[in-house]
Amino acid sequence: MSNATGRGLADAAFPPVPFGTDVPWSNWGGNQHATPAFTVRPTTEQEALDAVRFAIKEGLPVRAVGSGHSSSPLVQTGGVLMDMSALAGITGTDPGRRRARARAGTTINAFGDPLWEQGLALANQGDIDKQQIAGALSTSTHGSGIGLGSFSSALRWVRLIDGHGEIVEIGEGQLRELRAAQVALGTLGIFLEVELAVEDAYYLQEEITYPEWDETVAGWDADIAGNRHYSFLWCPGEGSAELLDLPGAPGERMANRSYTKRYNVVELKDESGISGVEGKRLDRSYRIYPGGFTTPFHELEYFVPVEHGLAATEAIQDLIRTRHPEQQYPVEVRWVKADEGYLSQFQGRDTTVITLTTEPGTDYWAFFRDADALLQEFEPRAHWGKIHFMSRSRLERLYPGLDTFLEVRREFDPRGVFLNDHTRALLG
Repeated sequence: MSNATGRGLADAAFPPVPFGTDVPWSNWGGNQHATPAFTVRPTTEQEALDAVRFAIKEGLPVRAVGSGHSSSPLVQTGGVLMDMSALAGITGTDPGRRRARARAGTTINAFGDPLWEQGLALANQGDIDKQQIAGALSTSTHGSGIGLGSFSSALRWVRLIDGHGEIVEIGEGQLRELRAAQVALGTLGIFLEVELAVEDAYYLQEEITYPEWDETVAGWDADIAGNRHYSFLWCPGEGSAELLDLPGAPGERMANRSYTKRYNVVELKDESGISGVEGKRLDRSYRIYPGGFTTPFHELEYFVPVEHGLAATEAIQDLIRTRHPEQQYPVEVRWVKADEGYLSQFQGRDTTVITLTTEPGTDYWAFFRDADALLQEFEPRAHWGKIHFMSRSRLERLYPGLDTFLEVRREFDPRGVFLNDHTRALLG
């Protein structure tokens, strides 16, 4: 990047930090774009602080960008875009307290080896491990397991730059502020470093099966309760599995079957027992995940109370069969434990997660809108990092802690430095 002044700011001295002007940005899925006045890539906390103070002085909004995996308009800004990828790395572990600290730009896959060497591991993670931890926290990214929370539920401390241009800390002695920081969509400030609750290191055994739908229904409650991690991808058609590069059931038709994943903890005396056999892998917990999908896609992901999970899933199946047979991507279903984050999708309720995937470049809006309307009877919340139709009125109805979150947000950022059009409509 070149050090040059931006639009209308020729007389403003930009801080000594790597930056560029009018640099186009696009997300991983290719459906979100922006051209900020300044794109900043701080390599130190002081550079990040200087950039925020510059933005405050010049009246420019600031948004942070992680790995770009969000499909919603969280990042767009015409002001200062903060690329935090250079501020990465594990900064400390405490095996006795089972805690780990990391800089905001640390990707999820970078936690594995350093934690394992200290006898620790993340409690859970999803199929994709390329997200930066600050982005995963800000949107309540999650894995699957009814006894396991999202990344956000593990946040115990954070150091951030607030809207006053100061570095502040939030810890467990400040539960009101911590519950706001756990899921904040980047609106409290720029995260610099976080501390997560982690677990003792553990090994996982994989089991991949391909039950027909009636078998999935018959084992519904037992599978949810009886596995550490349980999830499935229901295939509406014969070619559904291959759309996400999932191996099909050998010698069986895939239509109306579920590609089902179970992972449970096993004891190993030594690592000679590690196995890479497809469908039955056994490995360190963080290595059991394949690293994520490589072909871009767009998603809508809604969260319903666990007691409505089956009814909501079957309603989506009927919608695809009767009104949108062109939608052939698998429907993913997972479970997540309740937590206390004010804006968390899991706040106060154990949750069934329903993910609808579509192909970029196709007209999927009618499908997504119909799915949104259909699920309203189940009081759905939405994944903040994916396509959704949430509004301020819906937030007021679905999030009992919203008022407290808004109070904390105004205290940290009274001038709205960290808002963009999308977050202002929801939280301004």
